[in-house]
Amino acid sequence: MRFEAGLLRFEMVHLMVEVYMRLYRFDWNERLRIRIPVLESEWGQLESFEQLAIVEEWELIRGTIPDRIMEFEQIINRLQAQLFEEDNFEQSCILNYDIADYASRINDLHIWYRIDQQLELRGHS
Repeated sequence: MRFEAGLLRFEMVHLMVEVYMRLYRFDWNERLRIRIPVLESEWGQLESFEQLAIVEEWELIRGTIPDRIMEFEQIINRLQAQLFEEDNFEQSCILNYDIADYASRINDLHIWYRIDQQLELRGHS
């Protein structure tokens, strides 16, 4: 009987974890090279402990954003150096496109980096 009660408790906890895992997740975004939060319900509908878990996980991810930005800036610098030396117009257009793409990634990362500030403001409203 004691074993069955322990097993039942384990199954209930496992089921609760599965339910909560469906409410949110962090998907890998190859373009930005970070995991992005995906909420399956509105922020305000989440329990406070779920919000806390999301914020804690996001803080770990958010801490890597400056490294991604520096990585992309280095790529832009290399591409700009190539562009400076490039004589072929078509190749210059490709390099310009790539530079703009990485600049767009940096902009998107800056937006994601500020998400934490928005969450903190919501919590104080």
